[in-house]
Amino acid sequence: MAGPKDAAKAGSAVADQSAMDIDAPASAGFSLDPETFKKIHPAEYHRRFLSQGVRADGRTLKKFRKAQISLGSISTANGSAMVRIGDTTVICGVKAEVTEPKPEAPKSGFIVPNLDLPPLCSPQYRPGPPPELAQTISEFMDQVIKSCDLLDTQTLCIEAGHAVWVLYIDIVCLNHGGNVADAAMIALIAALKHTRLPKARFYDVESTVRVTDERTMPLDLKRTPIPVTFGVFDNTILIADPTSEEEPHLSTQITFVLDAETHDSLGVLKPGGTALARDVLVGACKSARERALVVAEALSAAISATTAGPGRP
Repeated sequence: MAGPKDAAKAGSAVADQSAMDIDAPASAGFSLDPETFKKIHPAEYHRRFLSQGVRADGRTLKKFRKAQISLGSISTANGSAMVRIGDTTVICGVKAEVTEPKPEAPKSGFIVPNLDLPPLCSPQYRPGPPPELAQTISEFMDQVIKSCDLLDTQTLCIEAGHAVWVLYIDIVCLNHGGNVADAAMIALIAALKHTRLPKARFYDVESTVRVTDERTMPLDLKRTPIPVTFGVFDNTILIADPTSEEEPHLSTQITFVLDAETHDSLGVLKPGGTALARDVLVGACKSARERALVVAEALSAAISATTAGPGRP
């Protein structure tokens, strides 16, 4: 009996052959090789794969790429993580600095996430202002942090009305292979779990804050939000974890955010596009929960590997 891999290979072979043939007079005997066809008709190229129940990279429609997580990638940061999802790689560093709180929130610190998509990660980006995707994902991460009450910002207070911690979370995409949003958000959570703050004390007479060199204070995260993204092709076909080649041809994307520990749904993001059938959404939600568990296990393994050996900042 043929296994899933054999079925995927068979479907890929059929799709490859299908991709080679274009509408032309039979007498002309004209055809294109798959790579040329992909360049000329990229949407149709992927459509023919999807019609066979497989994708250009050999995955089935609802199969996710492997998520790999490692902690302690940046020794100078208060916390750091590197995440790989397929060909997508991001690195995240958390830097804690002392600042003054807002007058209306004298005990609350700050969390400032930011994603950078430099030219080195993809030929589609050029030096200059941040691309729209980077701004969109940065806003998405900020919304998740605030909406799910990820961290009580009052725990970042050093001295009410005088000094608090601000956590600058900088994420850099090293290689854009698609679904950067999931990789960036997972890296953010992993880096925060790896973060340790030094002890700080405010001296009223001098109006200064003195910080110890040793970092020993972990953050008390209330939740572990895991994003799971699907792409929607031709308004009807749902594909898990889209690649950078698939993303430009999607009708829209839908992201489920789930708590890895309680399995609660923390939100759903769908920026436009047509409405999806209820059974499609139910199936996607089920797959998202299964994916969140897999990512949570990878995160737990990374944390265990770090605490068992060197790598603490």
